[in-house]
Amino acid sequence: MHLLRHLREDVSGRSYRGEEMRDVIIVGAGPGGSSVAKELALRGYDVALYEKRQEIGAPKRCGEGLSSSSIERLNLKIPRHCIRENIKGAIVYAPNGKSVEISFDRVVGHILERKMFDKWMAEEAARAGAFVRAKTYIKELLFENGKVCGVRGTFEGEEFEERARVVVGADGVESKIGKMAGLKIRSNPQLMDSGYQYEMANVDLEHRGYLELYFGNSIAPRGYVWIFPKGKDVANVGIGIAGDHDRPAKSYLDDWITTKPGIRKGSILEVNAGGIPVGGFLKNMVTDNFLLVGDAAHQVNPIHGGGIAESITAGRIAASVIDEALQKGDTSARTLDKYNKVWWKERGEKLRKIEKLREVVEEMDDETLNFLASELSGRDLMEFTRGNRLGKLAKILMKKPGLVLLARKLL
Repeated sequence: MHLLRHLREDVSGRSYRGEEMRDVIIVGAGPGGSSVAKELALRGYDVALYEKRQEIGAPKRCGEGLSSSSIERLNLKIPRHCIRENIKGAIVYAPNGKSVEISFDRVVGHILERKMFDKWMAEEAARAGAFVRAKTYIKELLFENGKVCGVRGTFEGEEFEERARVVVGADGVESKIGKMAGLKIRSNPQLMDSGYQYEMANVDLEHRGYLELYFGNSIAPRGYVWIFPKGKDVANVGIGIAGDHDRPAKSYLDDWITTKPGIRKGSILEVNAGGIPVGGFLKNMVTDNFLLVGDAAHQVNPIHGGGIAESITAGRIAASVIDEALQKGDTSARTLDKYNKVWWKERGEKLRKIEKLREVVEEMDDETLNFLASELSGRDLMEFTRGNRLGKLAKILMKKPGLVLLARKLL
């Protein structure tokens, strides 16, 4: 079936099928888009996956971390060339310099080479039978009787139109496709962090195999600085701060780096910047013949901004719902609404708890952060980022009369 499909089109994507339409078109070849494409192609559907950038996976926009628990849950067989460093834990620094260590006697995560990982995900979609193409800019959605029915785009200067039974928006946090479809995706600026990161070489890493996270309102207001190791002397050094702050994230990061001689002496290999959705999950991610996945739907962990596992999870849920809809011959918003319901049950409710934790942490001054560093264990911190045991955090905050109101927000 897949062989016959590709005999009917060349690498440019020109179709030789007359009025026949594709089953699904996916806009954006990140982990979310590629997972939708792979799952539906494996089910035998005619799927196209389009990426606007000339190289899938570049430029990267994250710290590149992925936990072993997520890899196991998603049953990902990640090739070795996509992994730069094994992670055994993390060290969290309070404003006063006190550290809390999360340590294991086994590998609990990896720092990926995101360019390689995203490209591998797209390769997997292509091997499953999807038509994948980079440097393809989708500039408009097509509508028929007020419903999405395809896309209009360009590839190497040549314009094309393509119809599909379902279109999936997986085009990232700035999702233009979602807005074109009429979905309400505009986020409160307070729910959009500003991220800035250098990939640096020739840096001194005191704790290779460990993530390092630095908190303090003077160095990263409503956020933190990170060091994610990618080898013996290579690391992602970045910052995420409140998006509504009047001073740019780069300025804070540069100032912090000047205080760290072992980092300051390093060379910059790559610069990454962008918005990071840290809340404002969409109540509705579908309309007739259309749905959103991944960063486009703000599906990220609100504490650390990680979106790889969340995007893949959402992509698989979306593929299952689209499969059912196509089999029924009904891709209306009413049918696709199952995606909303399943995602909120499986991931949204948990992420909403984590969002509540983020809101509380953002209200903490340095004195409170220092206090917690003396009261909490590394395992506590790990559980909190998963949305677990928040009652324990509330009890600790209640030890100080001035923090009672803050604690109640966790209950």
